[in-house]
Amino acid sequence: MHRTLHFAMSTVALAALAAASGCSSWSWETPQPFAAAPVVPNPLVVPYTNPDLVWNQVVDVLDDYFAIAREESPRVGELLTEGRLETHPKVGATVFEPWHGDSVTAYDRYESTLQSIRRTALVKATPVEGGYALHVAVMKELEDVRRPEQSTVGAATFRNDSSLERFAEAAGPGLELRAWIPLGNDVSLEQEILAKLQERFGLCAPPASGVATARR
Repeated sequence: MHRTLHFAMSTVALAALAAASGCSSWSWETPQPFAAAPVVPNPLVVPYTNPDLVWNQVVDVLDDYFAIAREESPRVGELLTEGRLETHPKVGATVFEPWHGDSVTAYDRYESTLQSIRRTALVKATPVEGGYALHVAVMKELEDVRRPEQSTVGAATFRNDSSLERFAEAAGPGLELRAWIPLGNDVSLEQEILAKLQERFGLCAPPASGVATARR
């Protein structure tokens, strides 16, 4: 009993002494394991004037994440213009698909596992003085379903729309019409793509995957 009391009093005394001396090593705050990563500018200016070189690197990086739907090179003959690349929508990678990199953070991967998420990318390469400005936009969407899949409850239970409905004919045979709710930009994936472009053009050392946590 006396030893326990003596130990407790000694601990309190040491803590008080450290606080009085202004010792910076004593802190009640939980230390942060990782420092915040620098944010890659968007658009990213690359000091290369060769439009073919710039565009080939952009296409090669985006091809790692998306299937490219349409691309317009910044060179049309001898005319230099703005390059534009659009991708097909890609369903978000789940925890069971670690080989897909479009779900950058752990939250994004779990979200795509539990819900229907898809992403679409748009990249623009604009000529600027001494190079090109690369703007990357990744849009994230959530599927709008009237009721959970495999549900045994009737669809009327989950109805929250108006009584008036309009149906449009499908553009192609067997095409299923779906509604998607915009969730804004996926900044984490935008940052990862921009970081890879930085690496390709030798502008900085490649950061760790998924380190960007900034939100717009």
